[in-house]
Amino acid sequence: MKYQILKTNYEEEIKQLFTDVFTESETPAEGTLIGNLVEELQKTTKSEDIFCFVAIDKNKIIASIFFTRFTTETNLNAFILSPVAVATQHQKKGIGQNLIKFAIDYLKQNNVELLLTYGDPDFYSKVSFKNISEEIIKAPLKLTYPNGWLAQSLISENVSPVNGSTMCVKALMDQKYW
Repeated sequence: MKYQILKTNYEEEIKQLFTDVFTESETPAEGTLIGNLVEELQKTTKSEDIFCFVAIDKNKIIASIFFTRFTTETNLNAFILSPVAVATQHQKKGIGQNLIKFAIDYLKQNNVELLLTYGDPDFYSKVSFKNISEEIIKAPLKLTYPNGWLAQSLISENVSPVNGSTMCVKALMDQKYW
């Protein structure tokens, strides 16, 4: 298994991975929705505002995650993790967790200060994300599942409060993802 930051053009393969995973785990409509999100992230986000990490097994991408710029009024160097996909036949083997840990190490070495995500607290707590409230860091849009608002500091033990409004990259600034 090889973990790496994606530096070459695999846009269609990555989109298909997300489409397949979310179709199989949720519904075809969800697969299309997340596949289109991944396509939009890759096509509309400036290169300095996006990181795509992959797990490769036998020369095939079997998992992928995206971190995109999370903007705060205090100009923290922050990114949000979304979305995440591991090919169905490779799930429950720790690949997603290992890929996230690899990405976190990379981002920490590149002076990222804060990471956020919006998802399953049971899964993301395994890679050091902690529940936060919007009193600590305001979400860019209305949260439909407030318990899924998670963060981790890469510069201290605890997540410090961040004042003011926040924003994500254009592709994620749509209420249907929140």
